[in-house]
Parts: sequence; C-alpha cells; structure tokens
Amino acid sequence: MSSESTTTTDHDEIRSWVEEHDGKPASVRDTAGGDDPGVLRIDFPGGAGTDELEHIGWDAWFEKFDESKLAFLYQKQKADGSDSTFFKLVSR
Repeated sequence: MSSESTTTTDHDEIRSWVEEHDGKPASVRDTAGGDDPGVLRIDFPGGAGTDELEHIGWDAWFEKFDESKLAFLYQKQKADGSDSTFFKLVSR
C-alpha cells in the first residue's frame, strides 16, 4: 500500500482533517505582532505543544493562511495503512 497526499485550500476540508486528528490551530510563540498571528502551525497531541506553540482561533488562522497564499498538503494515511498526521503548509 502506498501513502497518498492531498493538497487543498478548502477551509472546511482542512478544519475537518485537523479536528479528526485532535489538532488545534496554532502559531509559533513569539512570532506574532499586532494583528498578525505569526508563523502558522497545527498542534497535535504529542507534538511541540504549548511551550513552542500558542493556540489561536480558526478565523485568525485561516485569515493568515489566505493572506499568505498558502495551501495545505496532508497525508491521508501512511504507507502501512495507518492513520497519519503529516501535513505541510506550501505556497499556492
């Protein structure tokens, strides 16, 4: 079995995939300034956590995502068929 990845800019698809994997929208701590949330990330259980990341709302996350002309590349499952939380923010 091979791994399969998908690239999307659809907010509902992104949010659904992230929440299915217990993730939360976040930014890298100390990169924000004013209304800018900073460098975007998704915080998954067992990941970098709140020491490095600050949780933000979906509205702020998607506003920065769209302003930065990003797309969300994610892996639906690993090559062995198990669930995956691999994702990457890429340029559109």
